Amino acid sequence: MCCIGCQTVANAIVASGSENFYEYRSDKNTTPDFTLDNLPTHVQQELTLFDNPDVLGEIAEQNNDQYDTILIIEGITCAACAWLIEKQLQQLPGVISAQLNLSQHKLYVTWQQDLCPLSQIISRIYALGFKAQPYTPDAAQQQLQAEQKQSIQRLVLAALGTMQAMMFAVPLYVGAWSGILLQYETYFRFAGLAITTPVILYSARPFFKAFWRDLKTRHLTMDVPVSIAIGGAYLASVYSTFTHGDEVYFDSVCMFTFFLLVGRFLEARARLRNGEAGNELHNLMPRATVKILPNGDEALLPITQINVGDCIRILPGSTIAADGEIVKGQTSVDESIITGEFIPVSKHEGNQVIAGSLNVENPIDIRVTALGKDTQLSTIMSLLDRAAQDKPHIAQLADVLAQYFVAGVLIMSVLVFSIWWFVDSDRAFWITLSVLVATCPCALSLATPTALTAATTALRRNGVLITRGHVLETLRKSRRIIFDKTGTLTLGQLTIEDTQVVTPTEIDPKVLAASLEQYSQHPIAHAFHHENPLPVEHMQNHPGSGVSGEIKGRAYKIGTASFIRQDLTPPDNRHWIALAENTQVLAWFLLSDEIRPHAAKAVQQLNQLGLETEMLSGDQSIHVEQVAKNLNIQTFNGGVSPQGKLEHLAKLPKDELSIMVGDGINDVPVLAQAPVSIAIGSASDLAKTHADVILISNQLTRLPQLVKQARKTARIIKQNLFWALLYNSSVLPLAAVGLIPPYMAAIGMSASSLVVVFNALRLSKLPK
Repeated sequence: MCCIGCQTVANAIVASGSENFYEYRSDKNTTPDFTLDNLPTHVQQELTLFDNPDVLGEIAEQNNDQYDTILIIEGITCAACAWLIEKQLQQLPGVISAQLNLSQHKLYVTWQQDLCPLSQIISRIYALGFKAQPYTPDAAQQQLQAEQKQSIQRLVLAALGTMQAMMFAVPLYVGAWSGILLQYETYFRFAGLAITTPVILYSARPFFKAFWRDLKTRHLTMDVPVSIAIGGAYLASVYSTFTHGDEVYFDSVCMFTFFLLVGRFLEARARLRNGEAGNELHNLMPRATVKILPNGDEALLPITQINVGDCIRILPGSTIAADGEIVKGQTSVDESIITGEFIPVSKHEGNQVIAGSLNVENPIDIRVTALGKDTQLSTIMSLLDRAAQDKPHIAQLADVLAQYFVAGVLIMSVLVFSIWWFVDSDRAFWITLSVLVATCPCALSLATPTALTAATTALRRNGVLITRGHVLETLRKSRRIIFDKTGTLTLGQLTIEDTQVVTPTEIDPKVLAASLEQYSQHPIAHAFHHENPLPVEHMQNHPGSGVSGEIKGRAYKIGTASFIRQDLTPPDNRHWIALAENTQVLAWFLLSDEIRPHAAKAVQQLNQLGLETEMLSGDQSIHVEQVAKNLNIQTFNGGVSPQGKLEHLAKLPKDELSIMVGDGINDVPVLAQAPVSIAIGSASDLAKTHADVILISNQLTRLPQLVKQARKTARIIKQNLFWALLYNSSVLPLAAVGLIPPYMAAIGMSASSLVVVFNALRLSKLPK
């Protein structure tokens, strides 16, 4: 030990049995440059820890004989890096899938541990020249912050080097016109060399590392032409300095490196912010909560010691630690971090609360129904991760296009150099350098992922969770949207629409009805809720018919017409419930399912967007037609079974790419089959799992916003791709004929990348 303090701490760690913590330690050293056939022994020994069953159980999820985990990859510079990692891992026996999210640097791996241990997977990533470690929110965020800090350091050094190199380059340019003494020219050149060398060794190091990696793996990325341009210009300038050649371009080397790093810095900054947004959800959960013991006492316990069924107390201003049901108290809960709605929601006994939401007003006691990975918050994060694994077709196309474009740039550069060598050999190298720089496809690789990330992040912040990568691409082509009724267009809660008093009574008929229904668990009973029900004696529940009992010595019944009297008929064929004293009808209550707020507005806006709206419901009552008319839905069908919904969907034209919106277990088959499926936030867990989109906020007005966002995203991606291709194709002939010097090429390439990034950021806000 270096001192007595370290020895004391080490003894305390061992004594507490916590030495296993160091199995998870991740070193902060720079990743060594490995080869595919030579991985150092000490690294292999460290990686074998990941095959330990206890460690594997902590960092991966097991599903039969398969494992799923997320790895954070360090050292990625472009889409081609992601392609290389995915391609290499998918060649390993036992690896079922490997998908890398370029914007977050997360690698999603599914494998069979007995055929391909996790240590072998990570070893292959190391051998490719990258570094991998199991994903945890804090570790991922720390890595992003470390990368950001290092990017700033490289950027600052390149900026200072550019300014100083320009200061010494100006006298050389002036001297080329008016003459300069040899000793001064030599001094200015060596001064430029001294300033540029640290920029090359430190600021430009990521480009050269990626270039060397690409050579070893025989794969082209945009770092190849960039490295050739920077390294070639530097070496040529060094040669000219020592041999008293005609020109040096140390200022151009520094400037080119600076502008490239600006683009990389902005990309890293966007990933950091996106990581912070995702990490914000993970960090919502408190470490401890107050548990109410069986004897009524309170104890502050870690969340790990809380079980399902326990009763916990949430004080005002505290974050709710688990999903649960309020058993005591009434308050307002801020669910904005999950649903995107900033107005607190009123909650009382019997209401459900979500882990991660904030208790605003009063203390409440809740009975825990879900903890840890089973909470809705964890489900949201797992669905976000699932969405991040999917790559839309247009994103895959852009990746492939960028690879071929790099190859084309290199071939074109060789042709340009060969032609200019015979035309003007002194200018051949510098013109070729301009071609390499100006046509670097950075903007092409950034065009799609930046737009998709901005669009999905904006939707998530407003309570629309996309769980599949194809959603935005498919939605823009959709021409029909199909709704379920109960729980989707309606709240799924029966209410009293009308009351017809037949025989006046001393006691309000609604009070009598609420008193009879106060102990019933039937959904109809919730429509008759009253704060001060009367006591009921000899109460009997008649399943499927109604409820009977005595109030103040008189016998009352509430239920269907046939339950009151066999010859009794309701006012019409709607859902009427009768209240009677013995067999004498006192009042009729018309029950209906309340239409969800803003449903009519949402349907109207969807129609205005050119979508045909339709309703399929399992309800056989006349209420189906009433809801359709109230919402101006022209096509509707009631009494449709789950199999009938599937058959109806199969008959629709495939090119309509129909959208299905539902909430119940009976909607799961059609949700799984539809081109785009959307589940309401209050839907069953099974429906959410099979849905492509979840409306966490339960607001149907988000649907037209989602469609608009999808169409806007498609437009911006097309604009980005068009701009990137237009820029590269237009600047190539200008650079090839020598009209664009290297420093102007660097400025133009960086500017084109910035145009793409800022255009994509327009998607950070949803359309009104």
